[in-house]
Amino acid sequence: MYPRLFYDFLTSNDSLWVYREKELIFSSTEDRLVPLMTYLDRFDNEANPVVFDKIVGNAAALLAVKAGCRELFSPFGSQHAVATLEKYGIRHHLGEVVPAIMQPGGKEMCPMEKLSLGKEPEAFYLLMKERLSANRRRLK
Repeated sequence: MYPRLFYDFLTSNDSLWVYREKELIFSSTEDRLVPLMTYLDRFDNEANPVVFDKIVGNAAALLAVKAGCRELFSPFGSQHAVATLEKYGIRHHLGEVVPAIMQPGGKEMCPMEKLSLGKEPEAFYLLMKERLSANRRRLK
């Protein structure tokens, strides 16, 4: 069922889908890590969801672990993400694997990829939560 849904996900405008069994319980068109953070704020991690994400770097992999993810599908991921997913026993299906997620232009590593290296899922989640909160305070 999920491999067939993966094609539908790839052709959608969404950046994230989260399934519990056969039910789509969350979707988002937002970018970066915001969809996974929003999902974590709204749902418990006992669902053992299946996650479809457009780009999976180590940061997204750590958040998928925090979400209790059991299987992950993405067209694009990093070797850092693969190592994290394997460490936590999450089945993963990545179309293309690159050494690291890079910033546009390809000269420097994505700041979230860099920030996530060496972090455990809970610690990274709390760090991201604080960063999002600080950004919201600045926008007020």
